[in-house]
Parts: sequence; C-alpha cells; structure tokens
Amino acid sequence: MTQTSDKPPLSIDLALGGTITVGSHRISVAETVTLLDAIADTGSVQGIATALGLSYRAAWERLRALEAGLGHQLVQKTRGHGSALTATGVLLRESLGAAAASLAAPMAREARAVGARLAPILTGAPRPVTLVASHDLLLMDAAATWPGLALAIAGSEDAVARLIEARTDAAGFHCGGVAWPTAGPAFAELAAHPGFQVRVLFEREQGLMLAAGNPLGIRDVADLATGSARYVNRQKGSGTRVWFDRLLAQHDIPADRVRGYATEEFTHQAVAAVIAYGAADAGLGARAAADRFGLDFLSVGWERYYLATAHALVDATFDGFAEALAERASRTSGYRPAQSSQDPAKQASGPGHPLP
Repeated sequence: MTQTSDKPPLSIDLALGGTITVGSHRISVAETVTLLDAIADTGSVQGIATALGLSYRAAWERLRALEAGLGHQLVQKTRGHGSALTATGVLLRESLGAAAASLAAPMAREARAVGARLAPILTGAPRPVTLVASHDLLLMDAAATWPGLALAIAGSEDAVARLIEARTDAAGFHCGGVAWPTAGPAFAELAAHPGFQVRVLFEREQGLMLAAGNPLGIRDVADLATGSARYVNRQKGSGTRVWFDRLLAQHDIPADRVRGYATEEFTHQAVAAVIAYGAADAGLGARAAADRFGLDFLSVGWERYYLATAHALVDATFDGFAEALAERASRTSGYRPAQSSQDPAKQASGPGHPLP
C-alpha cells in the first residue's frame, strides 16, 4: 500500500547561469538575461526594477554597472519612445537566448533526474518514473502492475520526441525492419545525442491481421489494392503506420488504392477489434493482438521494440522492467527475447523480412 505524504510536492527548475568575465569584471548571466529581457519586453528601465525587485534608481545603477563591466552601451533612451536595446544589447540578448534555448531540453532532463533522486528525501515518497511508449500488449500487461511506473501510450515518433524534450523519463518505440536511427528526424536526433541510451526490450512479430478464416483469401500486401478488402490503418506517427507505408512502397502501391487507408485506430488492439466486429477485413498489427481476437494472421516480419532513457536518470525501475519483459517474451506467442547483443542502432532487417 502506498503511503501518502503531507510534505509539499517537489519541483526542480534548472536554467542558464554562470558568469561573463571581462577583465576584472564578473557579470551574472542570469541577471543580464533578466535585465535585457525587461528592456526588450517593456521598453522601460522600470521593467528592470519590477523584474529584479529594485527601485527605479537602483535599476538604473544596475544597468550602468553592467554596461561599465562590458565596456559597451546596452540601452539607449529615445525621447517619447522610452528605452530600447542598442545593437550590442540586441546581440548579447540574442546570443544568451540562443544558448538558453539550446540548453533547455538537457537542463530539463537533468532537472527530472535531480527530482527523482531528491523526491524520497524531500517529499517522503519516490516520484513515479514515466514511460511514454508505442502501444504493445506485452508491455501494457507488465506495466499495469509494475510499482513506481506511470505509462502513457503514444506513437513511436511522439514518444521519442517527448523524451528528447524532457517530457518523460523514458520512451518505448519500434521502427519496423529498419535501423532506428534512419527511421525519421526524431530518431536521428536521439541517435546523435550522447545523453541517451537505447536498449532492445524484446522482438515481436507483425503482420496482416485478417478476418477469421480469411474469407477474402488475402495472401500478400498486394491483395489490399484490389478494392475488395477494407483496410483499417494505424495513426500517423506510429511505427506500424510507417512500416505499412514502406510495404506499400515496396509493392509500388499508391495509398489511395487501399480501401480504408484513411481509417485510423490508435492501438493494435483497436485495429484487431474493428476487424473482429466485421467493420474491416485487414490491418497491420502484432500477432498478439490477432491471437487475442481470434483473427487470422499473415506475418510480414519481426521487429525490435526499444527502450530509450536519459543517461542522467539512474533508476533501477527500468532495469527490472526490461528483465521482466524479456522473460515474458520468452513464453508469449508472437514475441521473443532480443536475439542479438550487438548495438541495436546497427541491427535491422529489410522491411517485411524476418530478423536474424
């Protein structure tokens, strides 16, 4: 049973700091940013006073001290138009602003990690770690009872984007039969960033889920272009949708030749349910979903399912969760433990072909 705490909630916010040193002058970066933003936003030295909690006179003195330290005028007064940044002031503000924007996501990830470490001490309870992941039945079943883990479902691209933007602690994703760093901009950014680690959780079989008994006799993706089969798709941004689009390209099939291509569902289970209820004849999805709804299944290949986390976050939750998933995969139809210990970024099969 989880015990509640009467201590206040914890929030960690890390931001650009440090100093600018010019000769013997050491200038606070944070205060400089506040001062320049105040002038740019309000056009008045009074804006500095309000932002820093100073009197108008003290604000002027702070501004003059900054200008003296840098050796350049940063603000100029214009009769009838208040105060404005000089060209040097604009350049300094833009430079510091660019640095802050560049560091925002890494700092936010570090803030999440600091919060996870301090929460047990400062709030009396550990902070649940968050996982945003592409839909998978094996993962969802395990996460439902895993202590300290909060799961949210999203497409693979969205999950990775949220991790990069520090809106989650981990991302679960898959990319069909291609090397994940080549699967799109979000994945390329993940691969290029040294602050993340990616591991293979398990491998799973994907294929065409078909109405029980396969009454239309569908034997290949090409059969979906005849116009007789009603297809139900996954949403844009999902790994399964991307894989299906690659399969269509392999077979030189325009999307508008697939009846129902624009019909979208958010999960494998939802696609399987639509087919099971007779509203569609086929949809790409995991074997586990087809088995759960008693559907026929035409395999198109195996793929890896990955877990990405920030190096800054040291949490045993994900290690234990990964081990449990590998064990479940070894005894569940349509899944298997990862077959290779090689760098997952270098491992891939061609679209629609089994992994080694």
